Amino acid sequence: MFSHIDPARYDQQLEEQQQQMTELFSEFSTLPFDLYKSEPLHYRQRAEFRVWHEGDDLYYIMFDQATKQKFRVDHFPVASELINKLMAALLDNIRNNETLRRKLFQVDFLTTLSGEAVISLLYHKQLDDQWLAECQKLKQIFSAICPTNFIGRARKQKLIVDQDYVNEKLTVDGKEFRYQQIENGFTQPNAKVNEQMLAWARHATKNKGGDLVELYCGNGNFSIALADNFKRVLGTEISKTSVKSAQKNIADNNLTNVEIIRMSSEEFSQAMNGEKAFRRLNDLDLTSYDYETVLVDPPRAGLDPDSVALVSRFEHIIYISCNPETLADNLKTLTQTHNITNMALFDQFPYTHHIETGVILTRK
Repeated sequence: MFSHIDPARYDQQLEEQQQQMTELFSEFSTLPFDLYKSEPLHYRQRAEFRVWHEGDDLYYIMFDQATKQKFRVDHFPVASELINKLMAALLDNIRNNETLRRKLFQVDFLTTLSGEAVISLLYHKQLDDQWLAECQKLKQIFSAICPTNFIGRARKQKLIVDQDYVNEKLTVDGKEFRYQQIENGFTQPNAKVNEQMLAWARHATKNKGGDLVELYCGNGNFSIALADNFKRVLGTEISKTSVKSAQKNIADNNLTNVEIIRMSSEEFSQAMNGEKAFRRLNDLDLTSYDYETVLVDPPRAGLDPDSVALVSRFEHIIYISCNPETLADNLKTLTQTHNITNMALFDQFPYTHHIETGVILTRK
């Protein structure tokens, strides 16, 4: 079922994507896309599988997007080599363990370049002390592979053995950055390409001056890596879990010029305009910031009209997009006030139609 994943065709499919992007954005810019390649295999640090029970056996399955038919997965070539090791080891160790295997219907893997893992086991049953004891034994077994933690999930239930996050280390421009990545929280799935994205953004913002505002900052992926290019960095994020991780990541990277606040882009716009006061901003003077550069990495829906109006107020815009169509739609407005100075294609998802792009815009 993975015949389309062919390293021999990797460069060809990337060239095809580049041509598609050049055509899509031709009305906005004639600049060529800078290409940032992925590893052709074992590039994903996250994967999830349904579990199929058949008599005394059980195995992973996925569903064909075109036919919706299930197919068995014993090896997943796009997932990290560590995930593939963990996949096999997990089934070997729970196949004959009634407590751990009964009513298990899904397994999620989260791994890192630094060699840590969290495995989430999802059940159609409530989990008890016996499950917890058996999972503790499983954790001990997996310590021979890598530092591994487990999470058991059932309806209104989450049991953690012993933590629900991994600690990633990314190297960007020869500098190491540390990130806590929470299970079920958003992280870039292709860690090596993420390192290239961060390096591209660091290069693009070098000597820009002023302060940086990042909307949709997540766990601080960009804010932390770009902090030494700016006097101050202010990130906004709506998810409590992501904000908590971002705060830890700021501390772990010994940064003193980064602030993360929990609010939406709409709320931030209201606060900037003095239209509404927020108690969570009592200790932060928004008028003291030099709003030169903004970075946005929105969901697939792109920026709503109010957010487009907000970012268009900045001198420099860094737009990271996982959906070229919504990016193109936003650029129809943004290019009225800004010129595109750089465009990049990051191959986060080889062999798929999903494309990650980066655009730098500067006020006309």
